[in-house]
Amino acid sequence: MRDTDLMQLALGLIPPWMVKACTFDAEARRLDIEIDFARGGRFPCPHCAKADCPVHDTAMQTWRHLDFFQHQAFLHSRTPRITCPDCGVKQIAVPWARAGSGFTLLFEALAMTLMTAMPVAAAARLVGEHDTRMWRVLHHWVEQARERADYADVKRVAIDETAARRGHDYVSLFVDIDQRRVVFVTEGRGADTVAEFADDLEAHNGDASHVKQVCIDMSAAFIKGVTDNLTEAEITFDKFHAVKLVNDAVDKVRRAESKGRPELKRSRYLWLRNQPSLSAESREQLTSLTRLHLKTARAYRIRLAFQEIYQQPNSDWGALFLDRWYSWAIRSRLEPIKEAARTVMRHRDGILAWFDSQIANGLIEGINSLIQAAKAKARGYRSTRTLKAITYLIAGKLELKLPT
Repeated sequence: MRDTDLMQLALGLIPPWMVKACTFDAEARRLDIEIDFARGGRFPCPHCAKADCPVHDTAMQTWRHLDFFQHQAFLHSRTPRITCPDCGVKQIAVPWARAGSGFTLLFEALAMTLMTAMPVAAAARLVGEHDTRMWRVLHHWVEQARERADYADVKRVAIDETAARRGHDYVSLFVDIDQRRVVFVTEGRGADTVAEFADDLEAHNGDASHVKQVCIDMSAAFIKGVTDNLTEAEITFDKFHAVKLVNDAVDKVRRAESKGRPELKRSRYLWLRNQPSLSAESREQLTSLTRLHLKTARAYRIRLAFQEIYQQPNSDWGALFLDRWYSWAIRSRLEPIKEAARTVMRHRDGILAWFDSQIANGLIEGINSLIQAAKAKARGYRSTRTLKAITYLIAGKLELKLPT
């Protein structure tokens, strides 16, 4: 069997396409494969599918292909434009590459597999390409998959923001709780992000009115966005954010008191961590501190009581416990605790909604950790667009439909 016949079989080419020549350069570690079509070859119109359209002209193109063992491989071919009697002159798409790409489809499939598992820059080094070209590949396949995504079954959503870059520039994440996937990412963290999500949902066979439950933090912007755009949804305030609100109040009390009580310095995590996560030495230190007449110790006991709200058997018991907790906290004479208690009561209904919905942002926080880890490995991303693409790739559960 001739080498050209072997390569034609390996590439899966069918008439009128054929391998015309192969050139192997061992010193350059390179294989060049020249592809052509038969003289007088005719092609269907890519626009109307009319058969047997004659070639108008051709242009030479080159594509990087999968390596031949340790040698880089390149395909070269004339790409024809045909003349259609109905549509005029049209460009023909070659079967081994997508339009506008300098890579074959199989090379792009390999690149996407690598970029799913490692930073784009690392994948680019591995295959010997510039990362800019690799990003173009990633954006194409992710955007194509996003266009096909079907969100008809989205009914429960968690919303949170994450930093695109340290200290500024945020993106908001919208997660389908039931399918455990990111369904929308957009710049900003205002009420308009929810409006954008509702529009995007409609564009992907979904319906904003079908969203029945939403989990958010106590952000006024998110509350307004959900109220205005997801009108059928019941809001559950994330319990971890609610607990953090009270934790932050405890720490404010500690910091203010530590100015006159040196024993409180460097004790922050003793008051904020749950006892099972403390070492034996730390638990002993905490026990000693709670025996002192400290404002921080009082705030700490109020914090523990707040966490017990979520251990009640149902919303009725939760409401009773919450109201009693509020009565204690508001009379504590600890201003940070009182401020936190007022905030909690302003969001009472959404906090108690947890007993029925049982949803929290733990899933989205986990996804956020994956995103931040990927960002750290890549040493940051150049733009919000790249962060969004990576988020969809690693957490969107998209069907990329890569060639095989």
